[in-house]
Amino acid sequence: MRLLLYRHAKSDWGDANMSDMDRPLNNRGKAAATRMAGYMKEQGLPANQILCSTSQRTRETLARLLPFLPQEAQIHLISDLYRQSEDDYLGIIRRFGGRAQNLMVIGHNPATEETARTLAGTTAPGALADLKEKFPTAALAVIDFDIVDWSELQPGTGHLERFVKPRDLKDDVG
Repeated sequence: MRLLLYRHAKSDWGDANMSDMDRPLNNRGKAAATRMAGYMKEQGLPANQILCSTSQRTRETLARLLPFLPQEAQIHLISDLYRQSEDDYLGIIRRFGGRAQNLMVIGHNPATEETARTLAGTTAPGALADLKEKFPTAALAVIDFDIVDWSELQPGTGHLERFVKPRDLKDDVG
C-alpha cells in the first residue's frame, strides 16, 4: 500500500484580518500545486482515496489535483487534519484509510513532515536527508507499506520511496 503525504501549496498572507483557516493559495501556490499534480499523473501516483484538511488552502490544493486524477477517488474532508500533531495524522489514516491502495493526505506542517519522519523505517538514497532539511509547501512524500489495511499502520514500518518538491520539477511537467 502507498501513502502520499502532500503538504498544501503556498498560501496568501496578504490579508492580516483573515483567519488562518480561510487563507487561500497565492499565485505561486496555484502554479506549484498544478505542477505537482502533473508530476503525480506523469509518474503514475494516482490516489484512489484522499483525506484532505478543511482549510481553504488545502481544499484549493486538492482542486488543482482533481483534473489530473486518472480515475475516481473517494474524498474525505477532515477538520482534524488541521491539527498540528503526527499522532493525530496516524489516527486519522488508520481510521479513514481502509483498504485504499493509494491513500493521499493533504495537510499542514509540522504534522505532515513529522508523520513522514515517524513512518519511514527505510528510505531511498537521499530522500530522508532531503525531507529532514525542509518539507516546503506543495512537497510530496511517497511512503510504501507492506500492510493490507491502514488500521495496521505502525511507526517505522514504511519505506520512503521518494520526496519531491515543486522546485525539483521542470516547468514543462504537467
